[in-house]
Amino acid sequence: MTACLRLFSAFCLAALLAACASSPSSSLGELPRTPDASIEQLLERADSSKSAAEAASLRLSAADMAYQQKDLPRAARILEQVSLDALKPAQQVFASTLAAELAMNRNQPKAALKALQHPSLQRLGELPEAQQVRTYTVHSAALEADGQQLAAVEQRVLLAPLLSGQAADANQNTIWALVAALPAEQLQPAANPVVSGWTSLALALKRAGTLEQQQAAIDAWRKQNPDHPAAVKLPEPLAKLKELTSEPLTKIALLLPQEGPLANVARALRDGFMAAHLQAQQSGQPTPDIQVYDSSKITSLDDFYRQAQAAGAQMVVGPLEKPLVKQLAAMAQLPLPTLAMNYADAGQKAPPQLFQFGLAAEDEAREVSRRARADGLVRAVAMVPSGEWGDRVLAAFRQDWESNGGTLLAAERIAQPVALAQQIADLLKLRQSEGRAKSLQETVGGDVAAQPSRRQDSDFLFLAATPQQAQQIKPTLNFQYAGDLPVYATSNLYSASGDVNQYNDMNGIRFCETPWLLDSNNPLRQQVVQQWPQAAGSLGRLYAMGVDAYGLAPRLGQLKALPDSRIEGLSGSLSINQSQRIERQLPWAEFASGQVKRLPDTPR
Repeated sequence: MTACLRLFSAFCLAALLAACASSPSSSLGELPRTPDASIEQLLERADSSKSAAEAASLRLSAADMAYQQKDLPRAARILEQVSLDALKPAQQVFASTLAAELAMNRNQPKAALKALQHPSLQRLGELPEAQQVRTYTVHSAALEADGQQLAAVEQRVLLAPLLSGQAADANQNTIWALVAALPAEQLQPAANPVVSGWTSLALALKRAGTLEQQQAAIDAWRKQNPDHPAAVKLPEPLAKLKELTSEPLTKIALLLPQEGPLANVARALRDGFMAAHLQAQQSGQPTPDIQVYDSSKITSLDDFYRQAQAAGAQMVVGPLEKPLVKQLAAMAQLPLPTLAMNYADAGQKAPPQLFQFGLAAEDEAREVSRRARADGLVRAVAMVPSGEWGDRVLAAFRQDWESNGGTLLAAERIAQPVALAQQIADLLKLRQSEGRAKSLQETVGGDVAAQPSRRQDSDFLFLAATPQQAQQIKPTLNFQYAGDLPVYATSNLYSASGDVNQYNDMNGIRFCETPWLLDSNNPLRQQVVQQWPQAAGSLGRLYAMGVDAYGLAPRLGQLKALPDSRIEGLSGSLSINQSQRIERQLPWAEFASGQVKRLPDTPR
């Protein structure tokens, strides 16, 4: 009997403890269950319910069902009828998460983040793992879309322990992509040690120069952080980097024309390439042998590759001629990795061994878009030259600008000086202003003091022009009462001539330019200019491209394995896109009082 009483007492105590343990969850509430009913049935039950809490919960289930069925407008309409105050914390988290998901589907990350600021999110860790995964996922996506990469990393680090298999690998690869894209100054220690581990790994990779140094940096980091998730299993891009052969590049075939219309361009590229080679030798670095081939004499690319391979070449740099680059792009495979010094047609599929590098004007158009966006501008007007080049530049600017939320209000093709004033007046709707003043005079009678004014809905002018054209355009803007309109330009208007009068005519214009022409203190640039004085002028961009081609040649595999990594070159900050084209980001300067004033770099 006594034993039975003891057993009964123990049972009662266990029941009491269980009740105490369940009390927090009762205050937390339950998540909406997957109902065995249609959306219509759930809404009917909600309308007939006498309990506000039950009605809110039923509508929340219906809204989520509409979301899962991809009926996003209906999901939003139903969710708007749900009062968060009528829900318990678990359901509030669920509703806030769903609101954020719907906002992200409308490409409204700020609205998503606002939804995720609800106090109930503080209890997310008490909810089932499936809900935590859902909330962390949309939160990280919203932060990333809002430009808060490091905060997005923090959310994904919280998400990581809840995942397994392919989902875990994908999350880890995304974390790496986010931290690798951050500039070095943002890779600081964080409160979360796992986040700090990620940032220190990215910083170690950025500080390493060559492929071998990056491999060594990964090994050293893993020894220092043996229990970090990235040490246990490397993100896929770093695993690929480790797999890359460390066999040094010992011989390069440099394929450039020595005769014909591109001979002068090729000479500047070759001299820049060889200057970088000489500097590497003088600094004690291992350097490849360079064998120069004349592409203007080539009758068969297949024969050239056979000749280069027989001579021991491991890589080809060149050709420069666009027809030859298009021929290479049309091949299924190339015998050797090749860094072409020009681009095939946009959209032309290329073999995996072909990389393309050039001073593409489209890069600069996208750079203008990026800078203006960073400066908080939204509405643009544009002036570009007539012809195919101007069409390409305008198309590149328009695509990048509008895809990132900007508006292009109008565009003009630059005409001869006699028509320039009229074009600018049309672009800025100056004649409409004059017409309003005339109409007012007729209405009130007599003279009305009215100064013509430009359209006020434009934030800036995107300009692609020669120095001579820009010299006429900026004073005309001033004359046309539009001197206050910011002008953002490509490098074409910068002659690097030092002509103070020319620069004065362009005062206030901001433009992107190569580091080569904006940093006269670079030691290699100084050596090259001493040997070839023309490299200090606009031809310097070609010398810079030659220098950068030498730096890119041994690091193409690295850029391919780490698509978010960059090489700080003299023609720009270089990265590789999915089509294996080298893209440039450029520093900025402004004409001020007849001088060129360097501006802070655009945030990345």
